[in-house]
Amino acid sequence: MRGPLGAVIGRFPSSDGSTQLGGIIRHNRKCRDIAVLVIFIAFWIAMIVNSSFAFNKGNPRRLTYGLDYKGNVCGSKHAHMDLQELEIRYWLNPNQVYQSSLKDSQFKLVNARSICLLDCPMPSEDSLDWVCDYPEGDIRISPGDWIDRNYDYFEFLTPEMRNSSLQLQGPCYPVIFPSVNVYWSCQFIARASNVSLKHWQQMGGVNINEDMVIDKTIHKTINSRSAVLKRYMADIAKSWPVLIVCGGIVPLFLSVIWLLMIRHFVAAMPWITVVLFNVLMVSVTMFYYLKAGWIGNDAISPIIGEHDPYIHVFGRELTHLRGVAVLMTFVMAVAILTSIAIVRRILMATSVLKVAAKVIGEVQALIIFPLIPYGILAVFYMFWISAALYLFSSGEVVQNNCNSNCCAYDLLAKRVNCDSCCGYSMKYTPHIGVSILFHLFGCYWATQFFIACSSTVVAGSVASYYWARGEEAVEIPFLTVFSSMKRLTRYSLGSVALGSLIVSFVESIRFLLESIRRKLKLSSHTPDNWMGKAAYQSSQCFLKCIEWTIKSVNRNAYIMIAITGKSFFGASAIATELIMNNILRIGRVNVIGDIILFLGKLCVSLSSSVFGFLMLDTHKYRSGHNKITSPLFPVVVCWALGYIVATLFFAVVEMSIDTIILSFCQDSEEHQGTAQFAPPLLIETLDDQNETQRLTQGPISA
Repeated sequence: MRGPLGAVIGRFPSSDGSTQLGGIIRHNRKCRDIAVLVIFIAFWIAMIVNSSFAFNKGNPRRLTYGLDYKGNVCGSKHAHMDLQELEIRYWLNPNQVYQSSLKDSQFKLVNARSICLLDCPMPSEDSLDWVCDYPEGDIRISPGDWIDRNYDYFEFLTPEMRNSSLQLQGPCYPVIFPSVNVYWSCQFIARASNVSLKHWQQMGGVNINEDMVIDKTIHKTINSRSAVLKRYMADIAKSWPVLIVCGGIVPLFLSVIWLLMIRHFVAAMPWITVVLFNVLMVSVTMFYYLKAGWIGNDAISPIIGEHDPYIHVFGRELTHLRGVAVLMTFVMAVAILTSIAIVRRILMATSVLKVAAKVIGEVQALIIFPLIPYGILAVFYMFWISAALYLFSSGEVVQNNCNSNCCAYDLLAKRVNCDSCCGYSMKYTPHIGVSILFHLFGCYWATQFFIACSSTVVAGSVASYYWARGEEAVEIPFLTVFSSMKRLTRYSLGSVALGSLIVSFVESIRFLLESIRRKLKLSSHTPDNWMGKAAYQSSQCFLKCIEWTIKSVNRNAYIMIAITGKSFFGASAIATELIMNNILRIGRVNVIGDIILFLGKLCVSLSSSVFGFLMLDTHKYRSGHNKITSPLFPVVVCWALGYIVATLFFAVVEMSIDTIILSFCQDSEEHQGTAQFAPPLLIETLDDQNETQRLTQGPISA
């Protein structure tokens, strides 16, 4: 059974038996859940080691650019020849590209001979152009001259080299098909130049296949799932200024503005929040429609740079955008209907928010306190995102094991070489997969931990404010926020780490189950009968309810940790008992207030998304090296960062309401239904008989 909190928080006996005054949340405490704190410290050490591995082995350029036939990353200045400006991968032999597209062929495009170029070659209108291999051996021209000559040194070849070139074995290859830069790879367009093909045939060149599948095989490789995922990660690296502005600065500014408006315009804020939320939902949905090409003429294109208007290339990224646009349409409709449904309850939300407004007015340091966890999280995310980019690109470049006929002229050996002609690929070991999952879990746990710490500090500050009102005003500790931070750091970090770990585990289980569901869906093992489908949906709903319950219990547990200094499970037991005894009062007061606060967080995060769309729509991110393949992933990251920042700042309001209500309920229980410690400003809202009855039992019937 819990003891009376008034004795714990207000007056308490000292070790010599005398009664101490001024003991606002300063009773004898001790460190709790130390074992979990040790695990959390070990986890951070493991995160640093894991990130060190990523920085040593990774290369983010691999996420954007392809590999040539020597295993070099295009655009790398550390290759055998400086490729810093040569960023576009080009397949030299069109017949190898064609062969790799045949269903019964053992030859794969990854083994086709490819080099890195400055731009994609186009067939000549009146002659035959050539693209020759990297100059080396007896080819005495510099790489710069090779580039200036449009990669053509056919006139310097010996008769033997010319003969092998006509057999499509190099070192020079004809430019027969036009090509276009698609995600830094030259996509062949199966429309052979009649002039170039005629010159090739007159010179005695071997037959070149002209089937339409020649462009589909490159398109299929470029749009594979792994390639798309790498490009999405590369988009994050390219759009880091957008993430800083729209994921950090914009939500910080908007969150502070929202708190100030709650402080001064509390009656209007629920209405403003609901209206603004619906406007932002419509705006974000329209942006997705624009980029999906369903409205206007601003759809994303996989082609980089200028190209002929008759060339149309379709990318998987456009499919993803259209899918998200459909999803956002559904979410927008639900949001508008929900907003209409809660209009009649907004007055109740106004009464609840008055509680937080009064607390913020008394303890004004609460408005600026979230800047501390915000700064810590900002540094953590910069480190984590950098490590994630290196981790996703930390696969090993190894030569494929193939038995294909891929003979090519070796300029150093001065002969046609059919040995070791297989291409190179990025190989991801199971160790890297585990490292990526650990890195993702670490981000979620760290985020939950810092949010929990912020919530606990706010709860301790608000509890000091509440319980001191029963005594003299001087008993409120000076700078209550910093006093609460000191108690958390000294005694309760282990308890907060335990609570955040439980939430992280539940969320990870849901993620794993969802991954299994998708694999079963792809393998056609999803339940066909209605019982199987009902069981699956029920399990998902059950897990979601568990997650929501745990988060709710954790939030109240953090309040009791801040007040009593007990362990996580002990504080959870106290909070649960107190809630169960006052379920009607707490439930009716909290639900609508939580909905408005949730909509407020969405307003901040959706505003971050809108600003993200606007920044990514500038010329900087639509052309050249900084061109992103799709705004989808950067905008989603901006939304997530904006939501986290809003959660940090809105925790001031959430935890203020919850702490005041729990303290009020405890105060009322200890004093036979009449709260003794509640300050006058709060008594006007919570202790008034008609107001309490209206909030806890609904309108008074006539």
